[in-house]
Amino acid sequence: MYRRCGFRYERKLRAIGVVRVAGIDEAGRGALAGPVVAAATVLPEKFRHRKLNDSKQLAPDLREEIYEELTGNGEIAWAVGVVDSIEIDRINILRATHRAMRDALAALSFPPEHVLIDGLPVIPFPLPQTAVVDGDCYSLSIAAASVIAKVTRDRIMREFCARFPEYCFSQHKGYGTELHLTKLHEFGPCPIHRRSFEPVAQPLFALEGVV
Repeated sequence: MYRRCGFRYERKLRAIGVVRVAGIDEAGRGALAGPVVAAATVLPEKFRHRKLNDSKQLAPDLREEIYEELTGNGEIAWAVGVVDSIEIDRINILRATHRAMRDALAALSFPPEHVLIDGLPVIPFPLPQTAVVDGDCYSLSIAAASVIAKVTRDRIMREFCARFPEYCFSQHKGYGTELHLTKLHEFGPCPIHRRSFEPVAQPLFALEGVV
């Protein structure tokens, strides 16, 4: 169901004196290959955007357009954190996602006073936080982060597609689509596949793949 994003959570915080609020979201958590990417954004109080919403509800061309608008706006502070597949396998996807979020936050030029996080609370976390389930549908700050994270990761996966063209990463971005599973079965895993994920971890794939 479509929900129009707004500043309801940001306004509640500003009403109690919290001015600098960041939104954080991730992309790639459920993929079988490639990194997990998180973005943090701090929007100006008077920011408005008629098309900005949860990145999953936006067509790819529109996501790219909004990404350029967000990152090209000097009044918007933003940063990303990227954790690769090797680290995901080493520490698990939940810890890797939380690390990417903390890295994105740390990369902001000025730290926010409070953070709105899509989904569940992140523990430990260096700043006060509010976790918002489906936050990218309700908070413009989180929605902006979702677009930046998604576009950043899609561009990374297109670069990987040039290195590993047989897997067609530019089409499925590493998610477990029928095409990806077919290619995985045909060629086995490549260096950016997450060995700790099913079905990449299945013995057949592990034996056939590049190590």
